[in-house]
Amino acid sequence: MLRSMMQVYIKGSSEAVKLYQSAFDANLVSEYKNDDGSYLHAELNVYGQILALSESEEDEKISGNTMQFCLHFEESEKEKVEKAYEILKEGAQILFPLGPSFYSSCMADFIDKFGVRWCLFA
Repeated sequence: MLRSMMQVYIKGSSEAVKLYQSAFDANLVSEYKNDDGSYLHAELNVYGQILALSESEEDEKISGNTMQFCLHFEESEKEKVEKAYEILKEGAQILFPLGPSFYSSCMADFIDKFGVRWCLFA
């Protein structure tokens, strides 16, 4: 296998790429744009993992409500969890606000404004 990646199909891919770059200090490593400036395909390097994004069509229904992207950080990297949460919480549905859980001293579970479910913990 060459690699694995997380792939999301969302409305507002251009805005999402910028937001995820900010939240995760991610580098844009590959991009192919549609004529309207949205992304046919973009790849972000999120702490060594690839997050791929593509613009969802207006009538396209690709459900991800049973999926969640979990990013597990070292205990010493709590600030990465806190930073990402602070940036991504705007417009999000918060399922578990940032705080301690039985398995982590710093954890959050939420669905961001693009419909992507995240579990971030250290």
